[in-house]
Amino acid sequence: MKRTLSLLIFALLGGFAGAFVFEQTEPSRSISAAQQASMPVSRTLNAGHVPNTGYPDFTYAAEQTVHGVVHVKTYYTGRMNPFDPFSFWGRPAQPQQQESSGSGVIITEDGFIITNNHVVENAEKVEVTLNDNRSFQARVIGTDPSTDLALLKIEENKLPFIPYGNSDELKVGEWVLAVGNPFNLTSTVTAGIVSAKGRNIGILPDQFKIESFIQTDAAVNPGNSGGALVNTRGELIGINSAIASNTGSYTGYSFAIPSNLVRKVIDDLAEFGNVQRAFIGVSIRDLDAKLAEEKGLKVTQGVYVSGLTDGGAAANAGITEGDIIVRVGDVAINSTPQLQEQIGRFRPGDKVNLTVIRNGKEKPFTLTLRNREGETTLVQNDGPLNLLGATFIDAGTEEKQRLGLSGGVKVTKLTSGKLLSSGVREGFIITSIDKKPVVSTEDLSNALKTKQGGVLLEGIYPNGLRAYYGFGL
Repeated sequence: MKRTLSLLIFALLGGFAGAFVFEQTEPSRSISAAQQASMPVSRTLNAGHVPNTGYPDFTYAAEQTVHGVVHVKTYYTGRMNPFDPFSFWGRPAQPQQQESSGSGVIITEDGFIITNNHVVENAEKVEVTLNDNRSFQARVIGTDPSTDLALLKIEENKLPFIPYGNSDELKVGEWVLAVGNPFNLTSTVTAGIVSAKGRNIGILPDQFKIESFIQTDAAVNPGNSGGALVNTRGELIGINSAIASNTGSYTGYSFAIPSNLVRKVIDDLAEFGNVQRAFIGVSIRDLDAKLAEEKGLKVTQGVYVSGLTDGGAAANAGITEGDIIVRVGDVAINSTPQLQEQIGRFRPGDKVNLTVIRNGKEKPFTLTLRNREGETTLVQNDGPLNLLGATFIDAGTEEKQRLGLSGGVKVTKLTSGKLLSSGVREGFIITSIDKKPVVSTEDLSNALKTKQGGVLLEGIYPNGLRAYYGFGL
């Protein structure tokens, strides 16, 4: 017994001695504050939560937004070809009724809805179906082809809506959700991350387009257009607008209009019926290593001023050719889309601070922005004729005699608007609207003043070819 007890005591003493030696010889496992600061930090989502599994949970954002996204159905008359061969036989081709669909986002409880311009363009009737299956006929308040946005209104109250978020705070790598109606599958939610910001993909046909898309890998397909891109707090940070695909379906790249730009455009459409677009009056180029070497510059980020508009905002403020725009306000500018997006948030007459690099040094400037006509005043909506996007003159006597007309209004110049989108070409002479004769430009204006819904134009080209065109107001 004594021997056993002695062995046990010696074993315990040996164990304590070994532990003491190991503690003294093993490198310290404690972590200093500096080491902790350098280690990766695990971050939770903006809101919602990360469950015990460690995977993100999007149920909160989905529940907050799915009822604020609607299904938009449009009905319209298809475009007509003025050179249709049937016209040669005195039988003009008849317009074809067509149907299309997309998505929309409710932004107020009294029924204002955002969608894409291309969803409702040329529509004769727009129908909105809520997530609870109620349907309403919608009125188009205004459209903006330069940003591919449109504002709709339905007559209903106490609707669920999605609040705006701040798209400037959105980070590359942040989780986002796309909510919409792809392939007519209502109330569909997909998730992805922000892949890039400020993308220009060259899809908008408008001369004064603003393309500064949020790129994501959230699955977006035909029918998602006009739907919501939301963060994990359930805030609207973009309107889904396009995909990059060789097949017509999602292949990994989707694009949304940033909410800060959306908000400005929609506010303009609600207040004025058109967009108050501001310009700084410069020709610009993205600055890269090749241009920097060509111009002998020491910087490779920013937007290079390659030309100025006489009497424009930039020229009046003292900006010169060769300056490099690097900031608008406090926002850093590294590309043309970023500059266009930032300026696109202002109205004519607004003052904006620009920082440029000149001769290697930063210089601040304050610009008073101007509209397309070079004025600082806001442009009021001129009514339906403004939406047509054209200039008109009464058809001449000689032309009327040659074509056997008693009257008519000739399209002399086309810009972005309903006529160009419908396929009308310059020189087309409008002879009737909805089967009612049009003799003069006054007749044209009066016929459209109180018009809502579908419009059918009938007319003739100078070469004698007749054509019909349909679109919606």
